[in-house]
Amino acid sequence: MDKSAHLFLENQLCFPIYATSRLITRLYKPYLNEIGLTYPQYLVMMVLWQEDSIKVSAIGDQLLLNTNTITPLLKTMKQKGLLQKIKSTTDERVTVIELTKSGQDLKIKAAEIPQKMQYDSQIPSEELDQLRTGMWKMLKYLQE
Repeated sequence: MDKSAHLFLENQLCFPIYATSRLITRLYKPYLNEIGLTYPQYLVMMVLWQEDSIKVSAIGDQLLLNTNTITPLLKTMKQKGLLQKIKSTTDERVTVIELTKSGQDLKIKAAEIPQKMQYDSQIPSEELDQLRTGMWKMLKYLQE
């Protein structure tokens, strides 16, 4: 047996996660194109649909993204009329993001996407639930 077998793709955890992420993002693309969002913008919108009027840093914390990654996304989304940036009245260094009416209305159009994705993946819902639970558990371990 090859002593470097632990370096083969089939023995890695990182590759199937990376490849799966890319393929899932590709599955999302046509649905997100219909509502005018990129996948990273969709992630930001999901955070805002769950908790509107939130600090930029809190969005980054939830998505595990740095401010320098979030800022251009928010700028583009503001230009699209989906959100507005508001300077905090208590701390001018803090920017709060709020959805506009258009951003709130987009939630209705996006509501069908998770069901479409489940159908497209052809993975039984019980298995998807197990995968999601396992991935959240892994993410928690990696963050600690």
